[in-house]
Amino acid sequence: MGMGTSIFIIRWINFLTMFLAILVIIFGIWMGTHHDGCRKSLTLPVMGLGGFIFVVSIVGFLGALKNNSILLWIYLIMLCITLVGILVFTVLAFIVTNNGSGHDVAGLRYKEYQLQDYSTWFLKQLNNTENWMRLKSCLVKSEDCNNLSKRYKTLKQYKLAKLTPMEAGCCRPPSECGYPAVNASYYDLSFHPVNSNHDCKVYKNSKAVKCYDCDSCKAGVAQYMKTEWRLVAIFNVILFVVLLIIYLVGCCARRKAARNRSKG
Repeated sequence: MGMGTSIFIIRWINFLTMFLAILVIIFGIWMGTHHDGCRKSLTLPVMGLGGFIFVVSIVGFLGALKNNSILLWIYLIMLCITLVGILVFTVLAFIVTNNGSGHDVAGLRYKEYQLQDYSTWFLKQLNNTENWMRLKSCLVKSEDCNNLSKRYKTLKQYKLAKLTPMEAGCCRPPSECGYPAVNASYYDLSFHPVNSNHDCKVYKNSKAVKCYDCDSCKAGVAQYMKTEWRLVAIFNVILFVVLLIIYLVGCCARRKAARNRSKG
């Protein structure tokens, strides 16, 4: 690959990488606009990554445009840091989200989740009183539980519904409690369950209480976070491969620029 060719390639690759960075930022914005405050924990990190890649791309583009080996060095160092950061985060994300899966319940079209199934990191975050009070407040304000009775007018519709993990864990008592459902937002609590599950005693029909203090609710949030982290991790794998190719081409361009400078 000749000097002019490698510089030309790195110049236009970084020009295209600027658009890639913009797409990453848009992806972060999309995560933020499609989820409420309870469910967009990764929005700012994703947008920050996009902004950092944009800055790196500008440095690489200017280095190739001016055939400046110093700028290309800075570009490669910044890109290397980006690759290492993406790799570390992706590996940790897959490790953290490796545990946890739903349990099928007879008669239900959705799964129920148990907090102890999830990784130690999730348990630590969700069992932290300050963290959970913030999430709980957000969940109450989200009106997700209160909207169930509006979406499912009859008890039959409610029993055939496919609830999300958080709806299944936070808006209703666990099935093992045995409370008969009167409608989508009200259960007959006069029934006394023989099950020892603490969540059975915690659940209340009140809009502000529901099962927000239940372990099943925390498990539902953990399942949502697991899904969100997995989505970002898969996105990062694709991003890592693209940036690695760009990095290898950038290394070639820097060597060509340094060789050309020494000859001059």
